[in-house]
Amino acid sequence: MTSKRPLLNRRLAEFGTTIFAEMSALAVRTGAINLGQGFPDTDGPETVSEAAVRAIRDGRGNQYPPGPGIPELREAVSSHQRRFYGLAFDPDTEVLVTAGATEALAATLLALVEPGDEVIALEPYYDSYAAGIALAGGVRVPVTLRPRDGVFRLDLDELRDAVTPRTRLLLLNSPHNPTGMVLSPDELTAIAELAVERDLIVVTDEVYEHLVFDGAHLPLISLPGMRDRTVSISSAGKSFSFTGWKVGWVTASAPLVSAVRSAKQFLTYVSAGPFQYAVAEALHLPDSYFAAFREDLRAKRDLLSAGLTEAGFEVFTPQGTYFITTDITALGERDGVAFCRALPERCGVVAVPNSVFYDDRDAGRSHVRFAFCKRAETLNDAVTRLKRVEG
Repeated sequence: MTSKRPLLNRRLAEFGTTIFAEMSALAVRTGAINLGQGFPDTDGPETVSEAAVRAIRDGRGNQYPPGPGIPELREAVSSHQRRFYGLAFDPDTEVLVTAGATEALAATLLALVEPGDEVIALEPYYDSYAAGIALAGGVRVPVTLRPRDGVFRLDLDELRDAVTPRTRLLLLNSPHNPTGMVLSPDELTAIAELAVERDLIVVTDEVYEHLVFDGAHLPLISLPGMRDRTVSISSAGKSFSFTGWKVGWVTASAPLVSAVRSAKQFLTYVSAGPFQYAVAEALHLPDSYFAAFREDLRAKRDLLSAGLTEAGFEVFTPQGTYFITTDITALGERDGVAFCRALPERCGVVAVPNSVFYDDRDAGRSHVRFAFCKRAETLNDAVTRLKRVEG
């Protein structure tokens, strides 16, 4: 080619290979235990797997499903929102099925953000947030979560100061990846009041809604003034341990869902046909499933937290999610990226450096994230290996 113009769209120029791909490849190459990427090492309930197999054998979903999602899944999502949060959504006009929460986020940003619009995101943020804002032509405005009393917290004054006349949208993630923070009812109330006051749209990423260990999950869309200005996003992957199925959904007012659907139809259009039927059944699992799932992950959180503390890491105990954020300063380390790249050779464990989730890389330079959504024996093995780091 003779053109001097770069091949990659300039909006994506700052994004290379994701840190998850890099660290997972490192785990494969070294044979290390992968506590970097957030996927379980066991499958979800067998009844849900069998539901997918049954759908395939019965010819349900093997061809294109309806664009908004199969009616059974939209009904199940609506029923789930009513059952757990007392929220009523019309399954025909206020629920949209997507290829995981990642597509839901991308479609929402593409639909609602114009070039030059400011989008506030809590930092550190999941890496697809930055890419989605960039693809939409938006301007990313980070508000940094900082550790306080052993956990990460949001500074509401800093959030308020970040809002300008150009702010279009606030992107929230609670329970929060990677810090494990869960926004409190008081914090959510203040955010809702700010959104109403400044006429903001709020997008909430709630994929870890069933993995809150301290307190309870409160959907922002349930608060006064938020029903018509909130796009609520969740998915099956984290709640049922089928992350490869990529079945997500949007719940919002009909006009917001219509806008998101307008963008989504030109992305995947449809996906995961047979899995949609299986997820519809999964959403009707009894309360005992969700309680046992949460308690199992709580025990694994505590197991890995204790091991990391014993190995010399400063541990910020997560209130929810799959992840523990640590500080490596006490180990005599400063650079999380260098530390994570060397860790597999040092002790046979892979983790992820949090600095890649910040605009201000220095804010998270010494922070490293570990995933605990693994079998107990895997975590015990990892803990034994991590004790070599201090030495």
